[in-house]
Amino acid sequence: MKNVKNYIEANKQRFLNELFELIRIPSISSIKEHKPDMYKAAEYWKKTLLDAGADMAKVYETEGNPVTYGEKIIDKNLPTVLVYAHMDVMPVDPLELWHTDPFEPTIKDGKIWARGADDDKGQGFMHAKAFEFMVKTNQLPCNVKFMIEGEEEIGSSSLPEFCRTHKDMLAADVILVSDTGMIAPDIPTITKGLRGLAYWQVEVTGPNKDLHSGIFGGAVANPINVLSKMIARMTDENNRITIPGFYDDVLEVPNNERALLNMAPFDENEYKKAIGVKTLDGEKNYTTIERTGIRPTFDVCGIWGGYTGEGAKTVLPSKAYAKISSRLVPNQNHEKIAGLFADYFKSIAPESVQVKVESLHGGHGYVCPVDLQEYQAAEKAFLEVFGKKPIPVRSGGSIPIISAFEEILGIKSILMGFGLESDAIHSPNENFPIANFLKGIETIPYFYKHFTEIKK
Repeated sequence: MKNVKNYIEANKQRFLNELFELIRIPSISSIKEHKPDMYKAAEYWKKTLLDAGADMAKVYETEGNPVTYGEKIIDKNLPTVLVYAHMDVMPVDPLELWHTDPFEPTIKDGKIWARGADDDKGQGFMHAKAFEFMVKTNQLPCNVKFMIEGEEEIGSSSLPEFCRTHKDMLAADVILVSDTGMIAPDIPTITKGLRGLAYWQVEVTGPNKDLHSGIFGGAVANPINVLSKMIARMTDENNRITIPGFYDDVLEVPNNERALLNMAPFDENEYKKAIGVKTLDGEKNYTTIERTGIRPTFDVCGIWGGYTGEGAKTVLPSKAYAKISSRLVPNQNHEKIAGLFADYFKSIAPESVQVKVESLHGGHGYVCPVDLQEYQAAEKAFLEVFGKKPIPVRSGGSIPIISAFEEILGIKSILMGFGLESDAIHSPNENFPIANFLKGIETIPYFYKHFTEIKK
């Protein structure tokens, strides 16, 4: 791609300024008060695509949050890339742990500090600017479509139906995504696998109202105590999940692939130091890389009940709650797992309480073969820019809609991420190195180049 570095250098401040305007929109999909912000973000993406050179862009309604679609068709006989990204972000709580205003992007230490800086506004915006470069310099080699959704952080519940309704409009040869990461700034990475997800909220009810813990304590079951004991029974001493049937569909990864996964650079001491722990924990007989990439998990994401305000209140609560998730591996069906969990969790509850289980959302895992032509195009793009072949990894994270794309649209996805583990996505003080943002803009056009050459 001719003059891509020069174009980036001449426009990088404008790129950042435009990205910052998007980041300033608090498009938190899980909080209903931010619904208007979802539409602001959708309209901003529409403008961004049109300014970059799209022939058309439109904001579409769904049952939930809007989707922005745009396209540039230069020749119907040429292959087509469908770019997927999301405009919604995670909540910012606890706000007091942020060093800066989460929705006022700040540049410090060569990084952009803000919610969405990486996940996924920064990484999504790379594609808009790479597209702009190719259009403005007459180097776009194929057709391109954009689909920017507003519900990824809450499970993309409306997007499958959007894809079914607009299947012809979304027709493409490959889906290109940057919502994943790199092992290190100088080690390009292609995510060849994603874990699936099942997510629940549970409610445990004891007495019909809060009680005095002195008068009733010891005679009436405390829902928080009961919930804690039930959660403790969900894993055994080897950190294996105890739900009957949970592992029935788990495909054991062959030893040769496990060996390849463990060839990725990994410093356990630095890993522990970065997150402030003395020791690591997880399923017995698996390495940290394996535990976070090819094995399922069980985690309590939040737990509450009773009195949590300032000072003391001697109360035996009526209810206790928890939000619980399982990361699933390819071949595990999230709907089946949701049913297994609900049945087992209710079965281990004592008669002294009532249990309600609500499935919030879920999605299947995804695997991309490394011999896929589109994967090889991404490999060549990284090699051309970084001077080294990218390492294939299986991510511990989930992008539930990716498996749905394959099922509904019949299209494989290529996951070219530029984020880093230190970017603190979903956490306070999310950040994204400016160098990675610019490197993404530089690398993406080379994917188009090699992809089009392969498909011709």
